[in-house]
Amino acid sequence: MKILFYTLASIFVVGCGSTQLTQTATVETTESSKSTASNNTFTDAERIGEMMNYLASNDLKGREAGSEGIEMAAKYIENYFKSYGLKPYFETYRDTLSNFKKTAYNIVGVIEGNDPDLKDEFILIGAHYDHIGAIAPENGDYIANGANDNASGTSTVLELARYFGTQKTNERSLIFALFSAEEKGLLGSKHLAKKLKEKDLDLYTMLNFEMTGVPLKGKDYFMYITGYDMSNLAEISNAYAEEKLVGFLPTAKEYNLYQRSDNYPFHEEFGVPSHTFCTFDFTNFNHYHKVGDEPDLMDFVHMATLVNKTIPVIESIANTPNQEIKLNE
Repeated sequence: MKILFYTLASIFVVGCGSTQLTQTATVETTESSKSTASNNTFTDAERIGEMMNYLASNDLKGREAGSEGIEMAAKYIENYFKSYGLKPYFETYRDTLSNFKKTAYNIVGVIEGNDPDLKDEFILIGAHYDHIGAIAPENGDYIANGANDNASGTSTVLELARYFGTQKTNERSLIFALFSAEEKGLLGSKHLAKKLKEKDLDLYTMLNFEMTGVPLKGKDYFMYITGYDMSNLAEISNAYAEEKLVGFLPTAKEYNLYQRSDNYPFHEEFGVPSHTFCTFDFTNFNHYHKVGDEPDLMDFVHMATLVNKTIPVIESIANTPNQEIKLNE
């Protein structure tokens, strides 16, 4: 099965370019905010597995920023965006980093909103697609494949992009950004946040996805957000999901994870609700920045479920007439 997934992913890369706690929220819904993903089964484990087995394969050699391996990932993402109806946000999909010595790119696509007024407001959905490359060998293996960190978040964002790119159900405009050089100090997101701020982008919220490859254990929620108490995003998300989808992880606050992922530069530049969704809690995965971060340890059913549960949340956030997500005072 692993070989089959890898082969399919390789074909895709070559060919497609051408061809917390539950809280009660009062939310405003419209017919257009209802998800069109039938029974929340837009994506599935097989498709997620195909993507993961390519992005975290040995061929990409750990996707270090500026390397040949991450160039392969960049082409894959570009082809994915093009195939599913995303337009380049800039002149091309590639946003060259200005704060990193080697040549490195964020990959940035956009789906324009359907509403003549709301389309001027933007939601940015992101994840970093780089990892740490080759490291000290363990049992002859020196490639830190970065499956959970962060091919998982990348795959999540790509599937969200595929949904909105094909369904075109968003009233607000959606920017999908895959960041490079996160592992070098959030350099890709810092670069893009500054660049978009200089363009005076009307950013509503930034939703980031990081380490979503394995499920939480012993929790009464499906995933958590960093900076939980900084806004009402969890409340809004749970109301739209109609379940306890997002919870509060005390460890995330203890380790200040809010400032350690690509949401943070957007908080700094724009002062808008900017959070990371995650299912890594320091107890359910033992291979952080190690060669053991391999795709065969990922739970593809969990990952597909996360995408399917998140679609109606983002769709509703994109379509409500008022900006409901607010920073807490």
